[in-house]
Amino acid sequence: MSKILEKSLKDAHKEGKLTMGTKQVLNSVKNSKLIVLSQSVEKEMIEQIETDAKKEKIPLVNFQGTSVALGRLCGLQFRISTISFTSIDDANIKSILKDTEAEEKND
Repeated sequence: MSKILEKSLKDAHKEGKLTMGTKQVLNSVKNSKLIVLSQSVEKEMIEQIETDAKKEKIPLVNFQGTSVALGRLCGLQFRISTISFTSIDDANIKSILKDTEAEEKND
């Protein structure tokens, strides 16, 4: 798991710069900078989010873990299947995407 993603999630959660939950993320795609999907998201929802994200040119990260793991990464005691960052540095986005691509190649 990307350390940059982990730190960015914790920081953004503290600062209130995250949208959590599949429906909430779908409703706020236009305000998103980066969307993180856990492996727990239903296929139809993934397709819908991917379509909306492509229209808005928003990068997607497929988190290699369940919604429980994603929730814990944010320091929360409940499951989160989808997260979008409403504010994040472009440099962090690039680093997260690079780390995620490297992880996917190693799998």
